[in-house]
Amino acid sequence: MNFLKGKATITQLQVLIWIAVYLIIFFSILPEDGLPQAASFSTISVAFYILIIYGNIKFLFPRLWEKGHKVTYVLCVIVLLVGGGLARGYLIMSIYNKFMATKPEVMNINMALNFIIAGFLNYMLSFVFRIALAYFSLKQQAEEILLQKSQAELNLLKSQVQPHFLFNTLNNIYYEAYREAPRTAGLIERLSDIMRYFVDESPKDEVSLQTEIQFIENYIALEKIRIRHKTEINFVKEYNAESRIPPMLLMTFVENIFKHGIDKSSAENKIDISLIQQDGYLLFQSCNRIHPKASKEVAHGFGIQNLRKRLTMLYGTRFELNIENNGQKFVAFLKVPIS
Repeated sequence: MNFLKGKATITQLQVLIWIAVYLIIFFSILPEDGLPQAASFSTISVAFYILIIYGNIKFLFPRLWEKGHKVTYVLCVIVLLVGGGLARGYLIMSIYNKFMATKPEVMNINMALNFIIAGFLNYMLSFVFRIALAYFSLKQQAEEILLQKSQAELNLLKSQVQPHFLFNTLNNIYYEAYREAPRTAGLIERLSDIMRYFVDESPKDEVSLQTEIQFIENYIALEKIRIRHKTEINFVKEYNAESRIPPMLLMTFVENIFKHGIDKSSAENKIDISLIQQDGYLLFQSCNRIHPKASKEVAHGFGIQNLRKRLTMLYGTRFELNIENNGQKFVAFLKVPIS
């Protein structure tokens, strides 16, 4: 879905910027040096500017400087600027001497220094470029989140056909069932809680961790009645009940367990879930066997992909999501900051 239909994407903006840079260089050289030299010089210059800027902001800075390898980063930047500047100068001089010059010229020290200095200026410009990209990226993500929220609220309004009527009816059924079948009444109560969660809690930006866990436990209880044999479920919980997280953040893993990890005809189903809060982070892990018929489906499902996109919009890079799938066992691990 194109959330920003009619608006330029970040990639499109970058393409327009580089086209503008190319045209500025081209038309500044054209009157004095002619079309062939202007076209070749502009093409080579823009190519090396792109190499320096993206080489720094996409590779060197995030992989070296931000990870603490500062000396290595400085050395790599020097190699990039000196090597890139000299390579650019040599290429320009080679093309000029071969196709345009009446008398071959040799690149001297001053020319080499000019090319290196130009590369250094582009290196400094790369940080401005990085900040601009981060700004537009955050702005775009904010708009996507707002549009998603608006769409979710609209869908919720469409689905809220007298929800209190449904709750009251379920309560009446619960009291009737409680007299004859208390276990059935308990399941009806859990279903009522799940429906109330969808109506009252899921539209919120955050819910209490206790509310989210209660929702998961209700879901597990209802899923268990669909399984013929007893299923061993170990759910370890160590958390502050008042801590808050975005709603439905953990359900993708729990849904996958019952969708792909349960063999309804087997008596050997086992599920391990742990939810631990420590040092300002929530650590969630699920582990289950994979039903042979579902293993390919797990590997190609879109639930995890969509969850990763949502986590990126919510936390940027401040989360960990690791998936292990060897065809027999599926292990999911999520680490997110929590207040």
